[in-house]
Amino acid sequence: MKPDFLEYIRERVLLADGALGSYLYAKGIELGKNIERLNLADPDLVYSVHEEYIRAGSRLIETNTFGANRLKLENAGLEGKARQINLAGAELAVRAGSGEVYVAGSVGPSGADFPLDDEDGPESEAVQGAFREQIEALLEGGVDLLILETFSHLDELLLALKVARQLAGNKPIIANMVYPKQGCTAAGMDAMECGRAALAAGADVVGSNCGRGARAMLTAMERLSNLGEEVPLAAFPNAGFPEIVNHRLIYPAEPPYMAQLVREMVKLGARVVGGCCGTTPAHIQEFGKHLRLKRRPLTQVAGDKPAAGPEVPGPAAGKAGSLLNRLPTDKLPVLVEVDPPTHLDISGVLSGAKELAAAGADAITLGENPLAVLRADNISLAHKIRSEVGIATVAHVTCRDRNALGLQSQIMGAHLLGIDSILAVTGDPATTGDQPAATGVFDVQSFGLIRMLNQFNQGRNPAGKAMKGQCDFSIGAAFSYRPNNPDLQIRRLERKAALGAVYAMTQPFFSAGAVEDMLERTRHLEMLIFPGIFPLISARNAEFLHHEVPGINIPEDLRRKLGRYEAVEDQRKVADEFTRELIAEICPIIDGLYLISPLNKWDVTARLTREVREAGWQGSGRLADLLRKRAPAAPT
Repeated sequence: MKPDFLEYIRERVLLADGALGSYLYAKGIELGKNIERLNLADPDLVYSVHEEYIRAGSRLIETNTFGANRLKLENAGLEGKARQINLAGAELAVRAGSGEVYVAGSVGPSGADFPLDDEDGPESEAVQGAFREQIEALLEGGVDLLILETFSHLDELLLALKVARQLAGNKPIIANMVYPKQGCTAAGMDAMECGRAALAAGADVVGSNCGRGARAMLTAMERLSNLGEEVPLAAFPNAGFPEIVNHRLIYPAEPPYMAQLVREMVKLGARVVGGCCGTTPAHIQEFGKHLRLKRRPLTQVAGDKPAAGPEVPGPAAGKAGSLLNRLPTDKLPVLVEVDPPTHLDISGVLSGAKELAAAGADAITLGENPLAVLRADNISLAHKIRSEVGIATVAHVTCRDRNALGLQSQIMGAHLLGIDSILAVTGDPATTGDQPAATGVFDVQSFGLIRMLNQFNQGRNPAGKAMKGQCDFSIGAAFSYRPNNPDLQIRRLERKAALGAVYAMTQPFFSAGAVEDMLERTRHLEMLIFPGIFPLISARNAEFLHHEVPGINIPEDLRRKLGRYEAVEDQRKVADEFTRELIAEICPIIDGLYLISPLNKWDVTARLTREVREAGWQGSGRLADLLRKRAPAAPT
């Protein structure tokens, strides 16, 4: 059974097929003749082309249906057979794939003139109806995904996406446009603008096909790569400008030349690569050879087998790292968060760290400008705490404040300073903070940062260059569990674990039942989860957190109970009793406890830490199991 398509391309490059139309013409089909009719007239020929590409290494093949919508088929008098042609095309490709390769239902432009005079008029309805008829037949034929390709007008692509997303359900959709002019459409629209619009309309993968050859497509991929490292891209270049020789189309670009450029596209984020007009099984085979030369696990071609030699663990086999190896296995790990100061006097934070260490905390975690409020550099402060207090530190690193180059330099600096762990977070928007001139960078988001950290842990940077050493971070991930709708966040956590995260720290919980539910739903993950506990200190504090801090949801009955008391001292007593009871309920079953100092009042979290230690809780015991599984292999 094939793995999930989107999960697969997050970890590897998928090698697709090449041209169908030009290759069929090269096999003797008369130039200009409709080739989609061959699905009915000569199915054996179409089937044989699919087989040739699979033998060449393709792990994704496209149906012979690019122009098989009723508006285009009118030119051949075949509009009444649109459904049959698409259904047959899908069934041929599915049969050729034998369940071993992905089959993409190919959908090209409608043939109508764009832009339309009336976007909501009869012409638009006719175009959408043509797309609907075609896509319904492809899905009925059993395709794994849809590929919308060779679109020149963004508004037409968005119409096709609208229909495709309505019909396809959860099936993936690739949306490719043609960018012939320096990374722009013929009308001058930038590739990044088009890609962003396609993603918003429901595309899972965006990219380009056809155009003016591989060199021009490389420029388009450079533009599309600015969408962010998390966005998978698709690249299907053609083999240059053709000429007609003896009634045959001849394309000039040789396989080795194209393969070198495709390799550059992979470096820019292409996760699905194949060929368009003029490419053949020989091109695809050459693409595969060049892609196999890649050393980075994230760009491994589907179906490749590693060369003989020592096995290098992929992202899912990320090592436990320094922090987890230092945490106790005979008692419940306790991590306590404090915020760096908003000024230059760090004496208070150092005093708090000493008090927390004396109380029995195992590590101090330090946010990086949380809520986009300017604070002292957390990595420098983490080093100071580590060296002066002797306690492990976790530095939160956001994607907001540095570009990809700066993040890599920051990771290297943290390693040089002996930081035990980095918690990868995307970061709160800069516009919500206290620095009006600040802007967010977001070259990568949390997924990309986790991948980057794991690569440094394996001794190389994201460009593939060896670092003459390895980092030893325990890679952490943020986890916002929402009991009413947990599936999306759990899927995100699964992806973070696959990329190399070995533990997660959650947003604050205010219900033991929610903690139990969260642990049950995430039990399948091979990572530790430390539930966050935020000791409330007043009714006002509770209302502020509930209404103004993202990801925090405080039950209404608790807020109402705190509000019954007028004196803040009485509110604090009620809140303190609630927090102690909550901790007592969850400590026997959790992997570790993550205490968040309210308003940097570490005396509160120090007292709670002492009580946890006095109670002698041991927690779930999963840390020891994880360390055994993630222990480095013994040398042979």
